[in-house]
Amino acid sequence: MKSAVETLNPTRVRLSIEVPFEELKDSLDAAYKKINQQVTVKGFRKGKIPARVIDQRFGRGAVLEEAVNDALPKFYTEAVNEAELNVLGQPEVDITDLKDGETLNFTAEVDIRPAIEIPDYSGIEVEVDAVEVSEEDIDTSVEQLRERFASTSPVERAAAEGDVLTLDLEAKVDGEVLEDGVAEGVSYTIGSGELLDGIDEAVTGLEAGGEATFASELKGGSAAGREAQVTVKVTQVAARELPALDDEFAQLASEFDTLEELRADSRKRLENMKQYDQATQAQERVLEKLLELVEVPVPEKLLEDEINTRKHNLEHHQLGQMGLDLEKYLEIQGKTAEEFDAETKEAAVKGIKTQFVLDELVNKEKLNVNQEELTEHLMRRAASSGMSPDQFAQAVVEGGQVPLLVGEVARGKALAVVVEAATVKDTNGEIVDLEDEDEAAEAAETTESTDAGDADADAEESAQA
Repeated sequence: MKSAVETLNPTRVRLSIEVPFEELKDSLDAAYKKINQQVTVKGFRKGKIPARVIDQRFGRGAVLEEAVNDALPKFYTEAVNEAELNVLGQPEVDITDLKDGETLNFTAEVDIRPAIEIPDYSGIEVEVDAVEVSEEDIDTSVEQLRERFASTSPVERAAAEGDVLTLDLEAKVDGEVLEDGVAEGVSYTIGSGELLDGIDEAVTGLEAGGEATFASELKGGSAAGREAQVTVKVTQVAARELPALDDEFAQLASEFDTLEELRADSRKRLENMKQYDQATQAQERVLEKLLELVEVPVPEKLLEDEINTRKHNLEHHQLGQMGLDLEKYLEIQGKTAEEFDAETKEAAVKGIKTQFVLDELVNKEKLNVNQEELTEHLMRRAASSGMSPDQFAQAVVEGGQVPLLVGEVARGKALAVVVEAATVKDTNGEIVDLEDEDEAAEAAETTESTDAGDADADAEESAQA
């Protein structure tokens, strides 16, 4: 076999491959064997029909077609490996010449990863937000915790902002009650904005037993996006009562004895979270600077596929779960279809360029991924997906996605190398040390989840008491 490579553009090549006929022998034998198992000829046992009889009865062309289809992938792969090409996607194959007993000539056009030159990135400088926690930030944090320990008690008065109501709802479209338009015993806090547009105005001022009807566009269900006449009946009005901000509250809502200790802990938690946000911001801005330094051509077919994948995931997964279609989503976002297409293309281009550049850095810096790093990444991905680590790991293995996870970890390490070499300053002009960014991230995640779990458990216990 002989092959030659013609560069069509920085991301696409054409392979011209010439195969001597004797190298097709194995594929020809396989073709005759396959046809033997598929046909019957009187006077011959199944599977024992001579090649000359198959040629006479079914045509030599049918045999050659079967043999060539079997041989093409093998010779194409050999040519790709010989040329040391990093191909993307499937090739477009064209048989240019097939002479029985002489040669097979074909071409294969395919996208390839472009050659990328990584420049010196040690001079990258970025600015990030300073880590500053104000007394107002602490007040807000403590107030949020206080809200979680609020109690409610029924009152005999008109409903007002912040009251918790128990409601019965009925939605009609074109005068007909929807099958999924009736709900009873719904809990709703006035001003939360968690139900329908217009409901706050309808229920404010009503007492228990009061009823009102208002028009609202439905956000989900069988008539999502349509205007309905909604009748709401208030069955109970309850006032929310917040606990006093004192040492007793600190003991109820945390492991601390005093409110001062609780506030100090809130400050530390907020600092950890802002340090994590700062590190994430640094990574994003360093990556943007790096991409500006590198010329990265993007294969057209790969870009088209990436855009289609992003649109499909948005329409059929994310929006579908919210009961929205793309048209309604664009209306809510205040965007035109043209603006959405332009933004999607821009994000797809950036995603492809990022992967190409970081993969090249992985090779340049000779970065490897060990089992511990892969396990940690798998744990984080499992947590974000809502699956247990065992379930997520099983899904990854069964789906053949392990190499993708390894690639994600390796690219993360490559970006970390660039961030470490960059100069990062905060808005106060201070140099930011990002060596402890992983510890800050872990502390932020751990303290946040622990606080939520402990507070929810204590709140439930308090409510039951």
